[in-house]
Amino acid sequence: MRLLPIAAALGVAALTFASSGTSQVPDAQISPQSLTWQKAGEASLAAGNFQAADDALETALVIDPRNRGAFVSLARVAQKQKLYGQAIRLTNKALALEPNDTIALGVQGEAMVELGAAARAQQNLAKIRTLCGAKPCAPATSLASAIQRGPAMAVKADPATAPKKN
Repeated sequence: MRLLPIAAALGVAALTFASSGTSQVPDAQISPQSLTWQKAGEASLAAGNFQAADDALETALVIDPRNRGAFVSLARVAQKQKLYGQAIRLTNKALALEPNDTIALGVQGEAMVELGAAARAQQNLAKIRTLCGAKPCAPATSLASAIQRGPAMAVKADPATAPKKN
């Protein structure tokens, strides 16, 4: 009598776990509709239409929230709008899906540089170089040049042309 509720609960839990695994799509398969919206968003970003790019990429993520490329492209839109914190949050979502995504690490590192977190960007660069190995890697090259250049936001005005305080 005392074991009946426990056995029933375990049976229900076993049925729940067994049925949830049969209806899921593998992570490697992203919805074709989501990829179509992602490409439309990237085309709008290339054209400089940030609102349309944002809308298309968010639609891609609504259709398939496992689309890492849409997260990274949305982070690039945020970078173009100088929303570096948002870009870092979006790349964190992409990295939660795949921690070894070199493109997401590179975009995140560039946003970190713009916010003045060069040490964290260096960590991203080291991880990208480890993942790429001996072969040249575009995310590593662009992040290294961004680190070398430094944050664009922190460029100080020339003291000779700066307004004087009273």
